Amino acid sequence: MTTVWNTPLTPLAFLRRSAEVYPDKPAIVYGDRRHSYAEFAGEATRVAHALKGSGIGPGDRVAYLLPNVPEMLVAHFAVPLAGAVLVAINTRLSTEEVRYILDHAGCKLLVVDAALYPVVAPVAGDLQTVEEIITVIDPASPGDGIGSGTTYDDLLARGADDPLPWEVEDENATISINYTSGTTGKPKGVQYSHRGAYLNSFGEIVHSAHTPDTVYLWTLPMFHCNGWCTPWGVTAIGGTHVCLREVRGDVIWKLINEHRVTHLNGAPTVVTTILRAPEATTLDYQLVITTAGAPPSPTTILQMEQMGFRIVHVYGLTETYGPYSVNQYQRAWDSLEPEERAKMQARQGVGMVCAEWLRVVDQNMNDVPADGTTMGEIVMRGNNVMMGYYKDPEGTEKAFAGGWFHSGDLGVMHPDGYVELRDRAKDVVVSGGENISTVEVEQAIVSHPAVLEVAVIGVPDEKWGERPKGFVVLAPGGSATEDELIEHVKSKIARYKAPKAVEIVDELPKTSTGKVQKFELREKEWTGEGSRIRG
Repeated sequence: MTTVWNTPLTPLAFLRRSAEVYPDKPAIVYGDRRHSYAEFAGEATRVAHALKGSGIGPGDRVAYLLPNVPEMLVAHFAVPLAGAVLVAINTRLSTEEVRYILDHAGCKLLVVDAALYPVVAPVAGDLQTVEEIITVIDPASPGDGIGSGTTYDDLLARGADDPLPWEVEDENATISINYTSGTTGKPKGVQYSHRGAYLNSFGEIVHSAHTPDTVYLWTLPMFHCNGWCTPWGVTAIGGTHVCLREVRGDVIWKLINEHRVTHLNGAPTVVTTILRAPEATTLDYQLVITTAGAPPSPTTILQMEQMGFRIVHVYGLTETYGPYSVNQYQRAWDSLEPEERAKMQARQGVGMVCAEWLRVVDQNMNDVPADGTTMGEIVMRGNNVMMGYYKDPEGTEKAFAGGWFHSGDLGVMHPDGYVELRDRAKDVVVSGGENISTVEVEQAIVSHPAVLEVAVIGVPDEKWGERPKGFVVLAPGGSATEDELIEHVKSKIARYKAPKAVEIVDELPKTSTGKVQKFELREKEWTGEGSRIRG
């Protein structure tokens, strides 16, 4: 009798393979720095040994607070190679938000960019579980050049080059925890498994059409859903990663022209940044932009195509490893008028090859009619849905009520099986691809002594898709200006979460029971807008 052995799935296998198949091929490009695939694997191995030597054991959480520099890319392999769990932290968060994540995740070691160290410095000595802080000093933005006093080079010196197995015993073990705001303002730790990350990587390869000739520009933050699993996916196919510290139109175009970039990912704001940059030009080859969050307008899609770009529209959440569905292009759309074709491309589509089908359900978990009109909540399940929220069994149980993950997004099912978002059930503003809790912003505003009541909603923003706007009732005798309140918010939470505007009003619209009727505020602000899914 023949025994069939199943190999546990893990993205670690991707770097092992590419290092063997393409040892001398450029794997990472950043400024003057170059890493071949053999060097990429070598550094990941050395860092993994260094982490082990620093007391990191199986299942320990290791946090990285870095922009899209090579060390962040290496972390996606080095940390799990050491048997640990990667916690990639949003570089735009405030000191208190970073502290909460580090403490909640129980991170044992933190690697931070020198220019970002001032965010950590005020709480460096008060963190509950972090035993050591390592500083990456990037010559492009060295900060004070000191940071924690222990550098990334010091960490590498602790490492070794002895081979480590690019495998895991349990494919359902946690590979990373990604924190997302949700609706309560308290970040939730979304747990990804080795298996889910492995499978989602193939979805990215297939639907973004990656090949060994891929030159991928890192416009999407690696801290966001682990870069939609693209650190693993592009490595799997043997493409070249072009790192990018800061998303700027001039730099993006410089790198596109210098390296003939073939792929990049990002929120619609990135697409807009590229389109409107003074350096923008028509390409003599096709560059694939995979975008999610809110669909680009039909006008934007047409403009980008005329410039040589191909738009791949995907949809998902942090809880679904990033993209879960894709607007699968149909050749029959070629015969449609450009505006009608772009409208078809703006839908959120169908499940990716690695995912199950999207459902749109009513309150009783029954599928709504596929008539393109009846709204319901979009739900998902399967390998590309999180294992659960870290240390939050109640939140996990609520998210999976009825055996399916509840997105909190409202949509319709079209007769052809394509899903289209229509509105957001969650009280979240999606700005530039980042979730902003209106509750969190409201709490920051109302902490001002002159404020009596506040309601925050998302309003249209030309650049970011959506931005928060606050409606404030001042306390009797209270006095505050719009600018004063906005600056107050920036002192309490991350600056990018601050409202676009604050309107002082005499009263907020309420029900007879005193509940604020935000929909009335939204109706006023969104009148004339074609879609309420932006950001």
